[in-house]
Amino acid sequence: MTATKENAVLPLNVVICGGGRTGHLAAVLFKQIPGVRVSLLTGSQEVIDRYRRSENGITAWMPDGTTCAARLDAVTSEPATALADADVVIITVPAHVRPALLNAIAPHLPADKPVYVGAIPGFCGFDWLAERALAARPNAVIWGMKDVAHTAFDLQPGVSIRMGGAKSTLYVGTHARETEAARAALLTHLKRLYASPVELLDDFLEITLTPGNPIMHSSVIYGLIGPYGQWHDKAFSTRLCWWTDCPELGAYFLERSDEESRMLCKAVEQRLGVDLSSIKPLKQEIIEAYDDQIRDHGTMLSVLRTNQAYDAIEAPLIPTGDRSGYLIDKESRAFHEDVAFGLALLVEMARRLEMRLPHIEEIFHWNVSYMDGLRSSALDYFPETWPA
Repeated sequence: MTATKENAVLPLNVVICGGGRTGHLAAVLFKQIPGVRVSLLTGSQEVIDRYRRSENGITAWMPDGTTCAARLDAVTSEPATALADADVVIITVPAHVRPALLNAIAPHLPADKPVYVGAIPGFCGFDWLAERALAARPNAVIWGMKDVAHTAFDLQPGVSIRMGGAKSTLYVGTHARETEAARAALLTHLKRLYASPVELLDDFLEITLTPGNPIMHSSVIYGLIGPYGQWHDKAFSTRLCWWTDCPELGAYFLERSDEESRMLCKAVEQRLGVDLSSIKPLKQEIIEAYDDQIRDHGTMLSVLRTNQAYDAIEAPLIPTGDRSGYLIDKESRAFHEDVAFGLALLVEMARRLEMRLPHIEEIFHWNVSYMDGLRSSALDYFPETWPA
């Protein structure tokens, strides 16, 4: 589950920002590694209080039914406390929370040594956001991981988390400004922290443009309750899961969006002269990431429905006013992260390249209408000069 390398006895101070599923699981796994100190920075008082009352700290349930537990070196809401001697900072909060978080932590990052500040996952243009937010910390090495290292579910805040499927290989990108020496040092740290192989990408756009949650969640929602969906203007009678209950129409819109996303990649390659060949069709990305955890590789629909790593991941639902059914929650991160910070970025990139993404645009505008408009978006920090 965790990596132990020959240099594992050397001290490494890791700060995880975010008290959600990814943060909880990473904290427990990292704490199993000799010499690694782990602090959890969270704005949730519930996480802090329940952790303090928990006899064993945080417990992680493994896929094979075994458990491992960890008492962390700090669980706090105070950036100054958590970040005082940080070496690696891992941001796991949703993309729409990152701007405020980065502004809060920037003054407290050490200034006398390299600090490796990254996001998991690193999508939604994290490199552009971090460059702006950490302008006063030139010693910060900016990085992002293409996707989470493991799926995680059944979070009991401050107490326990269940680990789902693990990625077979982890892909990491760095800001264009980072030196080869900084990239090599980052890779050494991440190989120590993760058991799965870690590979460095050549360009951060390989993360930004990799198909993932922004097109996945928005397409499934559109297929479920959009104008052509079976539950348009209707409530669900029971709770449902994102992927095991994915409708055929959702898988159709997802494949069309994925095709348009690849068209955007080709346009970016031609305009900027970068190599984005590492970005593969979404179905292939999922199969390569989860491999034998998928029972049926035949179609996009079967890949989503039979991926054991996706089992039991519930869609964000809230009860109707009369409690007779359920509706998709407009406050979900599926909208305020994936649509506002993911899909919005793709649409704007295409606009600046003077190309159309018909299905992505249709899905984007419908989702924005359903969520009652954008409060903020990735366009708040997307460089005005791009793609120059």
